[in-house]
Amino acid sequence: MVLVTLVGDSQARLGNRFYFVGPSTECKECRLRNVCFNLEPGALYEITGLRDTRHECALHESEVRVVEVEKKAFRAAVPKKSAIDGSMITFEARKCDNIGCENYQLCRPWNVKDGDKLSVTDVQEDLECQKGESLTLVKLI
Repeated sequence: MVLVTLVGDSQARLGNRFYFVGPSTECKECRLRNVCFNLEPGALYEITGLRDTRHECALHESEVRVVEVEKKAFRAAVPKKSAIDGSMITFEARKCDNIGCENYQLCRPWNVKDGDKLSVTDVQEDLECQKGESLTLVKLI
């Protein structure tokens, strides 16, 4: 199934990736809001097709363009025991306050909240944790 949405004309490039952060209150009266907001907040998307249709948009400085998108997996650190390819996990951010750690963003991705149900799509490598936790880098969707 092809997923269609609108993005700013300057962002409408094949292969361009973006996180959908959610609906803007400025768009609440727009007649096209259902096309813009049919994505899942926090999910990563990649533009896979460009369509010729463009529309005026009060939020963007230029027009918006109709594009085809595909939801993509993002990288995160999970406990090694949860790193099973194809499994469903209930995400829980690591309890860590070491923002200088090279894995901090992987342990606490901004686009996921505790309790989100996600699928492990790719188990990658074990990570070194400064707190001694046994963590593995995975891709989640």
